[in-house]
Amino acid sequence: MEHFIVSARKYRPAVFKDVVGQQAITNTLENAIENNHLAQALLFTGPRGVGKTTCARILAKKINQDGTEKEDEDFAFNIFELDAASNNSVDDIRNLIDQVRIPPQVGQYKVYIIDEVHMLSSAAFNAFLKTLEEPPKHAIFILATTEKHKIIPTILSRCQIFDFRRIGVRDIKDHLADVAKAEGIEAEDDALHIIAQKADGALRDALSIFDRVVSFAGKNLTREAVTENLNVLDYTWYFQITDLLLENNIPQVLVTYNDILSKGFDGHHFIMGLASHFRDLLVCKNQETISLLEVGEQVKTMYFEQSQKTNQQFLIDGIDIANTCDLKYKNSQNQRLLVELCLMQLASLTFQGEKKNSNSDRFVIPPYYFKSEKFTTEKITSAGSAVPKSHKNSDVEAETNKSNLRESSEEISKAENTSENISSTRVPIETSGEAQEKVTVNPDSGEPQKVIERPQILAERNARKVSALSLKSIQKKQEIKQEMVANQPDAENLPVNDFSEEDMQAAWTEYTTNIESDGKFNLLSHLTMGVPRLDGAIIHLEFPNQTIKTEVERAKYELLGFLREKLQNYNIDLDITVNETSEKKYAYTTREKFDKMKEMNPLIEKLRKEFDLDI
Repeated sequence: MEHFIVSARKYRPAVFKDVVGQQAITNTLENAIENNHLAQALLFTGPRGVGKTTCARILAKKINQDGTEKEDEDFAFNIFELDAASNNSVDDIRNLIDQVRIPPQVGQYKVYIIDEVHMLSSAAFNAFLKTLEEPPKHAIFILATTEKHKIIPTILSRCQIFDFRRIGVRDIKDHLADVAKAEGIEAEDDALHIIAQKADGALRDALSIFDRVVSFAGKNLTREAVTENLNVLDYTWYFQITDLLLENNIPQVLVTYNDILSKGFDGHHFIMGLASHFRDLLVCKNQETISLLEVGEQVKTMYFEQSQKTNQQFLIDGIDIANTCDLKYKNSQNQRLLVELCLMQLASLTFQGEKKNSNSDRFVIPPYYFKSEKFTTEKITSAGSAVPKSHKNSDVEAETNKSNLRESSEEISKAENTSENISSTRVPIETSGEAQEKVTVNPDSGEPQKVIERPQILAERNARKVSALSLKSIQKKQEIKQEMVANQPDAENLPVNDFSEEDMQAAWTEYTTNIESDGKFNLLSHLTMGVPRLDGAIIHLEFPNQTIKTEVERAKYELLGFLREKLQNYNIDLDITVNETSEKKYAYTTREKFDKMKEMNPLIEKLRKEFDLDI
């Protein structure tokens, strides 16, 4: 077996122009050499595999070239490499300082490359300070590290710092293509792109992965071979999952996710890849951001086609949901269920979005609703009133208005959604609070009988009985409100009469009397808690907490209807606010009770002093 040289060593750059992805640094070093402007202490810092040691070797060789050397001259006697990870003691630095004093035998400079310099001990750093600040003119120090923050500031201040950046995916892919061509390997563009992504900005890692995949696949490097060997989840799975999410096909999404897990892939890796897939689809929707899409040319077409099927809001919400799942994954006790729940939420995004858009407008009940027949038809007070004379003779009116009564009966049966057959016709007699009392006339016997019918306001009460945490309850309330708006009459000829605050207080007292007789003691205590304040046509109410405000708002429209009809002004509205500082402070201790009595009658304090009383 012949000796194999790995690609990272075989294709290590020998000149600055061959260094990949560090053009700014290599140009700076070349200009410094040409202009004789090179510092004697340099610090190369950056992630692994980006060319720090390579640039240090190229620099050490280039500064000793004067045109008279041999072509294969490497100036090995002038270049000293020290691994600070294993030579990090004070004695090692002292030996280095002793060698620095000796001038070079060949060339002009002796170059000392100290790799992983952050591993030096504090004592070694301090021993190195003086030599690093004032080295001999023939000595140049090049320090390399991946963790600049671990180097003491006194060392950093004596060096010229060069920050090496991560190498881009495209630069790595182009370099791998050149290596593959030099090795006589046919490699697909997507295959090289996957290797470049897996390397995470490190060219040495990319070359190592390239050697490994070539050993697996031979001279023909395909995308399938790379994904199989590297255990990378193929992007086609993400395209398939996204299509199923757009179709709201939850069962098939869960089956596909199970197939992914059965192939040995991690759920955390999958959900992170799905978020990245949504991000790539999002940047594909705009020409200004399409340059951010770091995929192969063959895959760009697939991304563009799927991005046309998705809307921007779906992708933004999808990224947010997937990112939330990513953050919760490590702490979850049931990680598979967490990802499946995330997928079900994603599959429901478009369906829920349609619901949200249809009910997004804020609902406001205009004043003329309270003038409609459904709210004001023959309303009686809670104290009770006699049946109007015009309705007492139900038999006569049933005969004269038989056709109208039949239509009324049909409307009532539809509103109540009952399956019973109503054989009698109904004549409206009276209403009380939230129910209307009707009289049904039997066509055969002609005898009237009372029937209680629920008005439309009962539908809103039923909507409140649904759990407030349910999305169905929100939808149901919105549908009821839309139906109420559709059934409202025109707002013409509604009275807007002037009234005083005394008139408002009298109407308010009458309403509280009515609800007291109806047994609504909870609402009564809320409405009598404070004094309503009138400002124009706005009645201001202030309560100590949100719970009381919510209870009063439930009876808001009935209260407004009573006040508007009583005062004959349909511009009246309620302004309900919460002021937690207005909550009553109860006196518990003897001192608190005395202070309260003193506020009410200051003479009590005089009485206490007169008789020398203790509290």
